[in-house]
Amino acid sequence: MNILDKIIADKHKEVKLKKSLIPVTQLENSVLFERKTNSLANALRTSATGIIAEHKRRSPSKSVINQNVSVQDVAEGYETAGVCGMSVLTDGKYFGGSLDDLLLARSSVKIPLLRKEFIIDEYQLLEAKAHGADAILLIAAVLTRDQIKSLSEFAKSLSLDVLLEVHNQEELQKSIMPSLDMLGVNNRNLKTFEVSTDISKSLSTQIPDDFVKVSESGISSIEAIKDLKQYDYKGFLIGENFMKTENPGASAIEFIKQLK
Repeated sequence: MNILDKIIADKHKEVKLKKSLIPVTQLENSVLFERKTNSLANALRTSATGIIAEHKRRSPSKSVINQNVSVQDVAEGYETAGVCGMSVLTDGKYFGGSLDDLLLARSSVKIPLLRKEFIIDEYQLLEAKAHGADAILLIAAVLTRDQIKSLSEFAKSLSLDVLLEVHNQEELQKSIMPSLDMLGVNNRNLKTFEVSTDISKSLSTQIPDDFVKVSESGISSIEAIKDLKQYDYKGFLIGENFMKTENPGASAIEFIKQLK
């Protein structure tokens, strides 16, 4: 069983438990559920930098990244830096995140927020909406085409943008459909955890122009972004590069200054 299979097996148990504790009506009645969302895809289309900066405490491949900074400080730092959006990891067991992180980020900033999660159920989309997300992530590696279709269409009915993540050509081909806004190529090989932007480059021509192209993982230099922009990428998800520093917001400010 690889790490992704393990995470998904745990996620099924977690969602089942949450459904028994918090009814859908409670989520739908939350204050933020009626909030007008702020499109991440539109922000990326019009941005000069395209940075989506992440809040991530730890990961299965890197154990601890940064346990010391508050979500609010990170969010405010990123907004000051001028990022297009912020990705908030909400998985607890493997990444040390929670829906409270999303809520705290939302209370601190106006920029679009992406709920970064292993989504397998419509219930998680209602949670995302109730906690202030503007966009959600779907991972092609763990979903069938029918699941991608039903989850993305449900997300759109909630006015949430959909970023679909692929790792290879096969996943990309099964996933292209009108209910997606952004197509993300993850540069990390899920079997070996090795990272290379070559996969973003090779898949770029196969992503229709209707979708905002996003490159994810292993982007840590200005050169990498300038290089990927030549392949029509508009979004760049930067996870550990900012979070592994003492002050992620300040790191983002410095990085974006150089990028401009």
